Amino acid sequence: MHTLVGWHVEMEFKEEGDRTRAAAMVRLTDGTEFRAHGTANRHPSDPDQLRVGEEIAGARALMDLASQLLQKAHAEIDEASGRTSYPINR
Repeated sequence: MHTLVGWHVEMEFKEEGDRTRAAAMVRLTDGTEFRAHGTANRHPSDPDQLRVGEEIAGARALMDLASQLLQKAHAEIDEASGRTSYPINR
C-alpha cells in the first residue's frame, strides 16, 4: 500500500480558568485550509485535570474539522456528478 498524500493537523490549547479552548487547522494538498475550535468547561466540583480538558476540547475541534471535510467532499461529489448526492454521515 502506498501513501498518496499526507495531512498534518495543528492543534493549540489555551487554558482560562475552568475553560479549555482548542484550535485546530488542517491544510489539504489542494491548498484549502480548514480551521475549527472546540471548548471544554470544567465543573467547579471536578478535579483540576488539564489533560482531560484538552482531550475534550481537542475532540470537539476535530469533530468540527471532520464535518467541514465531509461538506467539502459532498460538494465535490455533487459538482462532479451533476446531481445531488446523499449526505455523507460516516
